[in-house]
Amino acid sequence: MAKHIVNRAVSKAGKILRKKMSEVSYKSRTLSVLYYFLFDKSFAREQQAVLAGKVKHLRETEELSANYFLLVRNVHRIEKGLLMRPQRAVFAKDYIKETIDSFDGVWKLHHKDSANSQLKWFYDVLSEYFNCAGDKDEFIHKQGKRFRQIIETNSEVINLEAGPSAIKSIPYHRLESSRSKIDYDEFYSLCRQRRSVRWFVDKPVPRELIDKAVLAANQAPSACNRQPFEFRIIDNKDEVNEVVKYPMGTTGYGHSIPVMIVIVGNLDAYFDERDRHVIYIDASLASMTLMLALETMGLSSCSINWPDMEDRERKMEKFLKLEKHQRPIMCLGLGYPDQEGKVAFSEKRPIDHIRKYN
Repeated sequence: MAKHIVNRAVSKAGKILRKKMSEVSYKSRTLSVLYYFLFDKSFAREQQAVLAGKVKHLRETEELSANYFLLVRNVHRIEKGLLMRPQRAVFAKDYIKETIDSFDGVWKLHHKDSANSQLKWFYDVLSEYFNCAGDKDEFIHKQGKRFRQIIETNSEVINLEAGPSAIKSIPYHRLESSRSKIDYDEFYSLCRQRRSVRWFVDKPVPRELIDKAVLAANQAPSACNRQPFEFRIIDNKDEVNEVVKYPMGTTGYGHSIPVMIVIVGNLDAYFDERDRHVIYIDASLASMTLMLALETMGLSSCSINWPDMEDRERKMEKFLKLEKHQRPIMCLGLGYPDQEGKVAFSEKRPIDHIRKYN
């Protein structure tokens, strides 16, 4: 009994101390860092993940010369140079060598993968770049020769110049005739239709429908096209029953969820801490598209917040076999909605509360 009283007193004193220190420390960056170092380890896992991702990114760039994320980013940067008005005669000179270095490593590893359309995109954009700028600068011309030698050396790759692939994956003009026929009223109706559903019927969800929704999500915008996320889909009932316990907020309805998706962020997409937040932005953009796509196929979903709490992080890390540079971002429950189950009305904030011009 006495030990319990002492423990409670120590815990209470600790809370008071942390509160007092937080009221002082927030006024200074240095004191804020010391506060979280001494009194609160909430950011410790994220710091490790950011650093682990950075080290992996730099190692793949500098030691292995086969960084897929770097290649995606740089090819997208070159795309933007190709579409500039006016187009500069020479551009991308400061990063074209590292681009071809990674292209060499990535191409050797993946060039036989005919299902990977990004390989054609790499090839088409770089080919167009060297056609435009290759004869205008000696250094770029040299990298263009390297690029062509890489392709010739790995000549067993599918013919990228023939058949359906003849449409080049390079900047293009959007035509009015190719615009979607969906009008605003229909789209707004779909957005209003989508609500967080917590009651599902006991009916298997075909994987091909989930894959269709993922394909739509794959078209969401992403910083430098890196797409630093994965959809980990769990549709085995025993595993769903386990993973549904990890996030908070599933009490009372978690048993009804037939499929769970955990969206995971990959921090090895970045070479610098400045971009550590982008996994959350890009994954959120893709997840919203995913949820809307599900609605068009008669499926519903419930976005479930992921709390950054160490005990839950450890469970999810073990369950998904995550690497140190990977972070759970959010979860989604999905399935066929039970028409007898209600959804929250969830009135949204007035437009004047969320919108300001200039």
